[in-house]
Amino acid sequence: MRVFFGITGASGAPYAARLLEALAARDCEIGVCASTAGIEVLATELYRNPRLSRDETLARLLEPVGEAATVYDPNDWKAPYASGSAKVDAYLICPCSMGTLGTVASGAMQNLIHRAASVALKEGRRLVVMPRETPLSAIHLRNM
Repeated sequence: MRVFFGITGASGAPYAARLLEALAARDCEIGVCASTAGIEVLATELYRNPRLSRDETLARLLEPVGEAATVYDPNDWKAPYASGSAKVDAYLICPCSMGTLGTVASGAMQNLIHRAASVALKEGRRLVVMPRETPLSAIHLRNM
């Protein structure tokens, strides 16, 4: 199974780490893309160091999954997950910030995570988002 895994700046880094491990255990091929805010949340919540570099944070996150994951830069518009012609079985955004959810709901695309979600929607593929905001406002609910 081929999976796109977006990580954004909402609280919930432990969920992302555990989900990555579960996907790797099922022999999934995982394309990982983390936003800048996503990196900061991972570094803070998992490693208690918000100043960890992007590379160090991702290296620590992906160490348990080994070769199962490939990292893509948020600005990599040539990544296979940016195209509807790529054979992708599922798209995940975990955790999903309300900013990302709103951007996806509006059809705007500022990075690879947004683009991949847009591809999933237009191609009728599985898109799972894990929003981590409470309480939810009427705007959040409309975006969902």
